[in-house]
Amino acid sequence: MGSGQTVTVFGAYGHTGRFVVAQLRDRGFVPVLSGRDAGKLRALAASAPGLEVRPASVDDPASLDRALDGADAVINCAGPFAMTAAPVIEAALRSGIPYVDVAAEIEANLDTFTHFADRARAAGAVIVPAMAFYGGLGDLLATAAMGDWTAADEANIAYGLSSWHPTPGTRTAGTVSRDRRNGRRVRYTDGRLEYHDDQPTILKWSFPDPMGTREVIGEFTMADVVTIPSHLSIPDVRTHMTTEAARDLSAPDTPAPTAADENGRSDQTFLVDAVVRSGGTERRAVASGQDIYAVSAPLAVEAVHRILTGQTRTVGVASAGEIFDAPGFLRALSPHISFEPLQQQTAS
Repeated sequence: MGSGQTVTVFGAYGHTGRFVVAQLRDRGFVPVLSGRDAGKLRALAASAPGLEVRPASVDDPASLDRALDGADAVINCAGPFAMTAAPVIEAALRSGIPYVDVAAEIEANLDTFTHFADRARAAGAVIVPAMAFYGGLGDLLATAAMGDWTAADEANIAYGLSSWHPTPGTRTAGTVSRDRRNGRRVRYTDGRLEYHDDQPTILKWSFPDPMGTREVIGEFTMADVVTIPSHLSIPDVRTHMTTEAARDLSAPDTPAPTAADENGRSDQTFLVDAVVRSGGTERRAVASGQDIYAVSAPLAVEAVHRILTGQTRTVGVASAGEIFDAPGFLRALSPHISFEPLQQQTAS
């Protein structure tokens, strides 16, 4: 439990931020609500008495310092992270507290590793980017699947989403990322990121039961191509997405997610299938659950809990699979996520 420790949530009134605030309270932490819109912060605080409001803006370092003053950690939920990650990380370094974010943007996460790795390591600071459904969960699964392997030939992360109703923040972040790469697609192959203009391919992916074989967009690249290679010796990392979810995301008229239960989760379900291959042998780990945005909250809050209780393996900028015990972390996410490490098998 959080034992009353204080965690500033930047972007607290956003869709994912609200789930994070609720999860922090459930775990015994004291969330401090922060973000640039003071009115939205006050409205959120009114829904749960006792929450402190500290407005802040990424272009006002002093306001960020006030938002983090006295906090034990900060969780950044405010996208686009291409604009917010660096200023909030700088504030966390000034305050001497751990930083966790829920960024799914490939380039923003790469920037965090590139620009802050040396400084954070020298300071003994902890910075965990992409501690969310995309980037964090896939990295944890791939790390768990690796087991005692020190290297593998390839990793494939297949996302079996029943649907994908994107939030406005997801759409904005997607636009920022596309603009940064000039509309090109990205892949991680031969140990490096490559940008290309070729069209996506349609593949058949054999998900574990009950999902079974489904059509996926091949190399529908997500943040896992940054987090996994940051610490695992795997030269080819690919992510794939069920076609219906990809269509939802690309359609301009797909509505935002709506609550379907008392916790505010949508009725979206997911199954994430992580397969690593070395030679002729494959190892697999699988996770399933409900609502990709809601499940990012227990991922981020469990990370903060483990950082503050010393359950970490390194310092500096580190992905989930590097800094935490991946199987133990995934088991701790029950009942939010069902985790199943499967036996290795001969590659087909």
